[in-house]
Amino acid sequence: MTDRSGAPVVVGVDGSPSALDAVRLAAREAASRHRPLRVVHAFRWQPVGTPLGPVAVVLPDDEVRREAGKLVAEAVEEARKIDADLVVTGAVTDGGPVAVLLRESRDAALLVLGHRGLGGFAELLVGSAAVQLSARADCPVLVSRGEARATGPVVVGVDGSPVSDEAVGFAFAEAARRGAELVVVHTWLFPPPVGLREAYGDVMPLRYDPRQLRADEERVLAEAVAGWSERYPEVTVRPRLVAAASPAGVLVEESGAAQLTVVGAHGRGSLGGLLLGSVSHAVLHHCRSPLAVVRHPRG
Repeated sequence: MTDRSGAPVVVGVDGSPSALDAVRLAAREAASRHRPLRVVHAFRWQPVGTPLGPVAVVLPDDEVRREAGKLVAEAVEEARKIDADLVVTGAVTDGGPVAVLLRESRDAALLVLGHRGLGGFAELLVGSAAVQLSARADCPVLVSRGEARATGPVVVGVDGSPVSDEAVGFAFAEAARRGAELVVVHTWLFPPPVGLREAYGDVMPLRYDPRQLRADEERVLAEAVAGWSERYPEVTVRPRLVAAASPAGVLVEESGAAQLTVVGAHGRGSLGGLLLGSVSHAVLHHCRSPLAVVRHPRG
């Protein structure tokens, strides 16, 4: 979790409708957290003119920069419509979107992104860029997905890994702040695939006892919430142990009534690699609520 005194909520914008949705979400998050909001657009200089010798002249396109400034100003005004008392600043920052947002995340409490874009932030949730941000950002990442609801539970996926614990802690804090129920989801598959053998030792048992395996998974779920429940006794917890082949599908289904869904950036077991490969795309493209991605801190 990120608890940085005075750190802003940062939102990336590119002029797309999705970015404006992200601005509105970020403004609500900043206001509820009593934090300032920083609106950022990544600006890439374009080469103009003709080459002089072996090196091309690269100059800033003033007209494009002015347009970038206008879209940031429009986003700032949109944020102020959400809360007139919100402290909002805007910036046009040189660089590519991933590099810019990674720098911004170092001093941010929360990084907010739209799920679709064009221009500077178009590729944020396509291919490797999404993996880079979710794996390397120094603060939680909130993706504007689905319907932004004022009611409903906070949903979090757990697998017993350290990253999962960070996600659970973030989810507890959010549930407490919102006065919401917390649904903690853990999936298991019987018989377990070979990829889970690290959970059962170097040698997988030749025979599987479903009752014992279910008891093991119930223990993982209970241990995932035990310490956090003591820290947040006001939060009502509803554990969900689900036998399912698709953990992403279970989370997407649960997100249908949620005001926030939370996952870890990496993990192991049934919810491992949520932001890698096909499961990543399933959650990012089909989640029906805003999606928070929480990374285990470096070191």
